[in-house]
Amino acid sequence: MNKPGFQPSLKGRALRLLSQREHSRTELERKLAQHEEVPGELAKALDELQARDFINDGRAVDSVVNRRSGKLGSARIKQELAAKGLSGEAVAEAMANLKDSELSRAQEVWRKKFGTAPQEPQEKAKQMRFLLSRGFPSEVVRRIVPDID
Repeated sequence: MNKPGFQPSLKGRALRLLSQREHSRTELERKLAQHEEVPGELAKALDELQARDFINDGRAVDSVVNRRSGKLGSARIKQELAAKGLSGEAVAEAMANLKDSELSRAQEVWRKKFGTAPQEPQEKAKQMRFLLSRGFPSEVVRRIVPDID
């Protein structure tokens, strides 16, 4: 693909990363910092890409939410968004929308993983821990995991 000795520009590297999935500006800065040879070169390249809407934090938020909401609760998704350097209004709006579907998403995750009511206290605890580790709130988990008969 690349000729031996050829080093793609910072903008080229950023575009290659963006072609795979949406990235936040912070993520790109973190991933590309080691390739910056001239101070300020990376910021200039990212500014240009952001001005042309190649980098869009709102789209990055939507991408994470769409990819992860089928498997994770809002707490874990919020954590992932923060790790990507995303915050603010777009994240707050996404979290509010996720809260509305939290119960149904948790039910679906539980159904796919377990599908049957626990028969023993240890099994119930295991199911509850699983959902909690996925970032679902405890009040939702208590409503999902059936009581032992």
